[in-house]
Amino acid sequence: MALFEGYERRIDQINAVLNSYGISSIEEAEKITKDAGLDVYDQVKKIQPICFENACWAYTVGAAIAIKKGCTRAADAAAAIGEGLQAFCIPGSVADHRKVGLGHGNLGKMLLEEETECFCFLAGHESFAAAEGAIGIAEKANKVRQKPLRVILNGLGKDAAQIISRINGFTFVETQYDYKAAKLNVVYEKAYSNGLRATVKCYGADDVREGTFMRALKQTLQNSDEIDLRKVFPKATDSVVELLCDKYKMVGSAAE
Repeated sequence: MALFEGYERRIDQINAVLNSYGISSIEEAEKITKDAGLDVYDQVKKIQPICFENACWAYTVGAAIAIKKGCTRAADAAAAIGEGLQAFCIPGSVADHRKVGLGHGNLGKMLLEEETECFCFLAGHESFAAAEGAIGIAEKANKVRQKPLRVILNGLGKDAAQIISRINGFTFVETQYDYKAAKLNVVYEKAYSNGLRATVKCYGADDVREGTFMRALKQTLQNSDEIDLRKVFPKATDSVVELLCDKYKMVGSAAE
């Protein structure tokens, strides 16, 4: 029985990557991780129970590569794990061409570096999967960081944002968009737990304009040490106005 989905289409590429690090097979990669005291398969399942089997084995391969490379920093290990994820991208697929696996590894590396202060999920129809990922980041990343990482789940409908906050123990942030003034106001914040999960803030958007503002807010938060959102919003508004002006110029040029 195949270990994971799409085994036949993936295994040759996986073995080639493993062999480049002196690892003969996936089974040996698993042994390397377990000899190091790691049950990677179980850890992945605990973070996201709905994940596919190939995700568990991809992280196992990545962890074995990190061990083989002698990574001692979490950030460096994350980048090495990305090599394992990339090995599982089906040859010729979009994920293969766009180097999605390496990108995920580099994203993990970025979140573990002290220079990164805030991480914002732009969630859509996969809101619950994003929530599970947010929980994993909030609980795990801060174990190796000096300064806690701020985590935001963004872009949901308001009802969905509140429901997901209640289910997962996040902090729901109720916002109200002033369409006339193009300004986003925080109405209130409600924490649904007292632990680490409460540090994940969940925002909802009614329409594209409010969501666009939240995207600008994400960028502003990344470039600021300010934690009072009321002081950050005005700066984010400038980015939205600039974006809209560019859009209008593009539309005008197309019409001509």
